[in-house]
Amino acid sequence: MDALLRQLPQQLVNGLTLGSVYALIALGYSMVYGILQLLNFAHGEVYMIGAFIGWGVFALLVPGNTLLLPASVIILLMLMAAMLGCGFLGVVIEWFAYRPLREAPRIAPLISALGVSFFLQNAVLLTMSARYRAYRTGLLIPRTWGISIFGATISFTRILVIVVAVLLMLILHYLVQKTRLGKAMRATAQDREAAAMMGIDVDRVIVVTFFIGSALGGAAGVLVGLLFTQIYHFMGFTAGLKGFTAAVCGGIGNIPGAMLGGFLLGIIESIGVGFISPRYKDLIVFCVLILILLLRPRGLLGVKVQEKV
Repeated sequence: MDALLRQLPQQLVNGLTLGSVYALIALGYSMVYGILQLLNFAHGEVYMIGAFIGWGVFALLVPGNTLLLPASVIILLMLMAAMLGCGFLGVVIEWFAYRPLREAPRIAPLISALGVSFFLQNAVLLTMSARYRAYRTGLLIPRTWGISIFGATISFTRILVIVVAVLLMLILHYLVQKTRLGKAMRATAQDREAAAMMGIDVDRVIVVTFFIGSALGGAAGVLVGLLFTQIYHFMGFTAGLKGFTAAVCGGIGNIPGAMLGGFLLGIIESIGVGFISPRYKDLIVFCVLILILLLRPRGLLGVKVQEKV
């Protein structure tokens, strides 16, 4: 028991780090579902492409072992490039794959989302090959940097992941709750037709929603690359599934719920890896999902939606 208690702080730190990434991915699912009632299953591949964009910026600015710019600037440029690239990719996906099917039966955009997912995954496979790409994080952040607190060792990379993820979540929360655009997004999510009649440009709101959600997924891809140092074309499938699970646990379509679900999922997975077995981490996560849905079918923070008559 003492050994388990000594491991607990470290596993909680690991869980918070992983949960930060899951929360960013879950936000993309929740934002799109909240407005369009659409499950964007291509979101995991957008996250994967964000990781590759970040790797491309890294390879450009760190030829060999030489940093052409300060490490902090390189990390910032990696994040910005991934967020912009994935944001515009999300807009293109919405324009070509989802907008023409907006009034179609719900199964049609769902199949389209799966098709986009396979297309992006195989496009990266054909252009980049199946070879793993390495983020040489040690050149940007020395592995010796970190702190120890309550028996847990927190590397600077983990601190960076948590801080950036939480900062992006706070910015998103402010945007949705305090700005005119956020008010338009909330109105569109509540009733698209009524919002349009009140003068809100619904198409613009949907495009911005896809841009922001995809940009958050791109940032998550870079953070995962910096943390785990390896990326590959299939990494979006599992991460997308975990992000979707986090969104469902918290309450699909609910932004605070997506954040809560992401952190909860990360902590549960980390504790399962540390105290049970890495082989059962996915089983544990989905058992928790089933339990939450049995007790609260709408998720932890989900609310009952009134059907329009």
